[in-house]
Amino acid sequence: MGNNKAEELLKDVPADIIGGSLIAAGVYNFAAAAEFPIAGVNGIALIFYQLFGLPIGTMSLILNIPIALFTFRILGRHFFLRSLKSMLIASTLMDTVAPRFPVYEGDRLLAALCCGVLCGIGYALIFMRDSSTGGADFITLSIRARRPHLSIGNIMFVLDVIVILMGTVLVSKNMESLIYGIIIAWLLSTVMDKLMYGISQGKVALIVTRNGSEICLAISRRFHRGSTLLKGNGGYTKENRDVVLCACNKKQMYGIRRLIKETDPSSFLVIMESSDVVGEGFQKE
Repeated sequence: MGNNKAEELLKDVPADIIGGSLIAAGVYNFAAAAEFPIAGVNGIALIFYQLFGLPIGTMSLILNIPIALFTFRILGRHFFLRSLKSMLIASTLMDTVAPRFPVYEGDRLLAALCCGVLCGIGYALIFMRDSSTGGADFITLSIRARRPHLSIGNIMFVLDVIVILMGTVLVSKNMESLIYGIIIAWLLSTVMDKLMYGISQGKVALIVTRNGSEICLAISRRFHRGSTLLKGNGGYTKENRDVVLCACNKKQMYGIRRLIKETDPSSFLVIMESSDVVGEGFQKE
């Protein structure tokens, strides 16, 4: 048990350092200099930085205290302690490491793109280790605990827009900064969702056919991909049919589609997008 915890810690700390460094660079080296209103508690801390010169990381920690106390019971002790570690690392990197690197002062659109991508990757790395950087992350995950059908990126985007509007009104006070802030929020949530859910994206085929066993065998032989044979009954014709369910990656689906038409030209095929495929041959849970 002790060895497992030590192994988990060895995996968590590098992820926290890399993720925290990317977030710190996105916020301090790109957003702060361009006076972008950004999202979350870092966005609120950035308002204090731009108005009063207070350190972003330190302000984030202070603002996180009431949020952490409020969401502690919902998220649980284990997640809270893991997040506390990530929070401390990210805040320290924000105030000590990021200021040592050059601040980008070029094109504002490039700054917005870099901020969104860097922060999106950073947050995804930390979330994928079952942790967070606190603040709006706690609120986001608390909402998702109650509404699991909502994606983290979508919840975060809504919360982000609220903070961005605050930053625009209090600091930049111009429409251009608001637009850049929304671009950052959208890009951040998109990159994060793609990294967290897009890695295991795939396709799902439902094939209604008279030759289910033959199609299953052909898919297995040609693509080394398993399938499931179900029994169906026509709602109108009342005729019995085989229904083949097959999950595969996007590259394989084109070949499977051709194979099905070769094997049974009269078959009925439905191809669906799958945001997450977990199991043998795909992502392990």
